[in-house]
Amino acid sequence: MRVLVIGAGFGGLCLANGLARQKGIIVDVFERHADPSKELAGYGLRVGADGKRALQHCLDPESFKRFLAATTPAGSQWAFRDPQLRLLALRDDAKISGKAEADVERRAVHRFEFRDILLKGLTDPSVHWGKSFTHYEQLDNGRVRAHFADETSAEGDILIGADGSESKVREQRLPHLQREHLGIVIICGRYQLDDIRIQNLPTLMTDGSLNNIAYVVPKSQTPQDAKALTPEQLRDIALDGIKDWTTPLVTVVRDADLSTVAPIVLQSMPHLPVWESSNVTLLGDAIHNMTPMAGVGANIALRDAHVLTDLLIEAQHGNLDLLDVMWAYANDAVALSRGIAEDASSEGRLGRVAHASPMHMKATIGKNALAE
Repeated sequence: MRVLVIGAGFGGLCLANGLARQKGIIVDVFERHADPSKELAGYGLRVGADGKRALQHCLDPESFKRFLAATTPAGSQWAFRDPQLRLLALRDDAKISGKAEADVERRAVHRFEFRDILLKGLTDPSVHWGKSFTHYEQLDNGRVRAHFADETSAEGDILIGADGSESKVREQRLPHLQREHLGIVIICGRYQLDDIRIQNLPTLMTDGSLNNIAYVVPKSQTPQDAKALTPEQLRDIALDGIKDWTTPLVTVVRDADLSTVAPIVLQSMPHLPVWESSNVTLLGDAIHNMTPMAGVGANIALRDAHVLTDLLIEAQHGNLDLLDVMWAYANDAVALSRGIAEDASSEGRLGRVAHASPMHMKATIGKNALAE
């Protein structure tokens, strides 16, 4: 069986690792960027229990060891604080689940390091760079052919669209399924720490945990074209919104590295229908793109890779049923992240405090302050 994976993101590479370890399966990954040095969007990842299980399942033991060595434990607790940094609540996933902390703890990892680990797990040149996918065609022999912008093509038994939120595979496979604009903007930026800045901030902001300051622009104040604003203008919008917050929080926004300040205009998939099974399917953002507000997008993509690895192994035995079973848990995650975004941008103070306080905004303030 030959599997074609379109997109060398985390989900696609995790799937490729899982399949490459199986006898009788050949996997090829096609990535539009010219080489792996391309800067990845975002600041880092928080890999939770689902993501760790997927990686342990799909990676060879040495690659999984490299993952553990390259990541920082982020614990199993979530602290919810108000704009004065007063503790509102503490969620402990280990206590809630009754499992050992090692089983449920999150791991913080830099995106570039993570991709490097996933690439090194593929021992042959199975990742093809500079391959911009244009379309696929179903062949009379039951196989599928992928076409690329350089006028080359590749033929396989299965095609997996792992090509992100603007997926061309999804565009052809499920043309009716479109992302929805939510009318919500979040402003992100990075505050670089040095020894002096660490001394001037509370320990809870510099202790290596996944600290993120959330400021979601209220819908009534959302700029018409946020992407046309300068970094200074974006920073000032955030500063005006948090002017009554405690001084350390204001400081990290005021003194953020302006080169990193940018708007994120939120979009989300609607509730996903069950679609007919075929030898073309999708994973990750290509099918269930969600807002970053719940911090679970990458973990759901890794879970997809875990599920599809097992389904494709079964398909070797004649059971080619890629009825996309991820749709149920993906819908839960899409709804959660969308709900948090909607509440955080509401005009009601209760909703904004309840959902802004978990600090899911991407304004990095700790040495290991990495967020999905």
